[in-house]
Amino acid sequence: MPNTVLLIGYGNPGRLDDGLGPALAFKLEALSMQGLSVEADYQLVVEHAHEIAKYDAVIFADSTVEGDAPYFFREIHPTPKEAFTSHSFSPETILFFAKTIFNARAKGYILGMRGYEFDRFGEYLSDKAKQNLDAAFEFIQDALQSGNLHAK
Repeated sequence: MPNTVLLIGYGNPGRLDDGLGPALAFKLEALSMQGLSVEADYQLVVEHAHEIAKYDAVIFADSTVEGDAPYFFREIHPTPKEAFTSHSFSPETILFFAKTIFNARAKGYILGMRGYEFDRFGEYLSDKAKQNLDAAFEFIQDALQSGNLHAK
């Protein structure tokens, strides 16, 4: 188990289920777990690469419209993106920047929580997304407490 873990929950809480990442981050932050740092943001930006270099592992938590409910969890590897923009990056690209620029050794993981409603504005989660959030929260809390960050 890594000694220090950074969880970055990202997405737009004003776009319904797109706020699953930040919602998970806020729930985990309330636990004040030793060795866990938590951030919430709208999107992944290059500045996250510098922060990742301080940790043994990083978990990127986001909503997804693909995959099985309630969530998926898998290890990711640094991968350069073909075209760069200044607005957002994939978790693999941020991990690539962290390793290339800052010599980070953090293992990377992605936690994708299934969302259903994204096309309207509002700061709430759908009932199904709340259930998926609860399941993902239980999983990641247990994984962190047991020291077992193996892909599900």
